[in-house]
Amino acid sequence: AGRAMAAGPVLLVLLAAGAVLPVRDPLLNVCMDAKHHKSKPGPEGKLHDQCSPWKDNACCTANTSSEAHKDESNLYNFNWNHCGVMPPKCKRHFIQDACLYECSPNLGPWIDQADSSWRRERILHVPLCQEDCKQWWEDCRDAVTCKENWHKGWNWATGWNRCPWGSMCRPFSEVFPQPKDLCEKIWSHSYKYTTARRGSGRCIQMWFDPAQGNPNVVVAKYYSWKKRSSPAGMEDLAPESNQAVCALPWSVLVLLPLALVLLPEVACGCGSHGWGSL
Repeated sequence: AGRAMAAGPVLLVLLAAGAVLPVRDPLLNVCMDAKHHKSKPGPEGKLHDQCSPWKDNACCTANTSSEAHKDESNLYNFNWNHCGVMPPKCKRHFIQDACLYECSPNLGPWIDQADSSWRRERILHVPLCQEDCKQWWEDCRDAVTCKENWHKGWNWATGWNRCPWGSMCRPFSEVFPQPKDLCEKIWSHSYKYTTARRGSGRCIQMWFDPAQGNPNVVVAKYYSWKKRSSPAGMEDLAPESNQAVCALPWSVLVLLPLALVLLPEVACGCGSHGWGSL
C-alpha cells in the first residue's frame, strides 16, 4: 500500500508532463527531398532579390536563390526564352514561383512522391491565392510559349529546353485561356487554383512582405490539421483546439507504460478512467 501511495504522485507528474510535451508535426517546417533543397530549413544570410522574403527560414541556399533569377539557369538548364524573349513583368512571376518552390518551408501538406530521376518528392495541388494566380496570368498573357505543360515533352538535344518538333509558339492567352489553366497545368498540377484571398489563411501566397511575417506558416498549419482530422464533422473545429486534443493522448500513451511499471495497482483499473479508449 505504501508503494502505491508513493508512486501515485509519480503517475500524476508523468501525466502532467506528458500533457505539455510538444508534438512535432511532420508536415510543418520541412523541406522536400528534391534536387537543390536543403535537408531542413534554416536562416540564410542573404537570399537574392525576389527570394529574400524567405531568408529567415529557407529551404534554399543563397546560390540557389541567385540561379533562380537567371534567364538560362543552371538549376535545371531551363530557358524561359524558348519562344523569344519573355517580358520582364511575366518573368518575375516565374522567378517568384521558383523562389517559393526552392525556398519555402511551408509546403509540407502538399509534398508528394515524385517519379523523376532528379527528385524524390514534389508538390501537388498547393492552393494558390486567387490574386497571385490572376496577376501571374494577367502579366503573362502576351508572353509566348509552345507548350502547356513545362515539366515534360521538351527537346533537350542541345542540353537546354527547346520547343518540340512541330509545335507552334502561341500567346499565353491562347495556350492558357484562364488563370486556372496557367496555374494548374504549367507545372503538372503543382498548384491548385482557388477563390481564397490573400490573408484568409486558406491559400499559399507566392508574394508577401516579410516585414509583415510569413503568411504561409498559418496556412500550412491549417491544411496539416485538416489532413489529420479529415473525418466529417471536424470541419468547424479550430486547429488550435484540435492540436491540444491530439497532443494529450499521444503523450499519455508514450508515458503510460512507465507509469504502470511504477504503479502496478493502477493497471487493473485504468480502463475505467477512460485511458483505455485513447
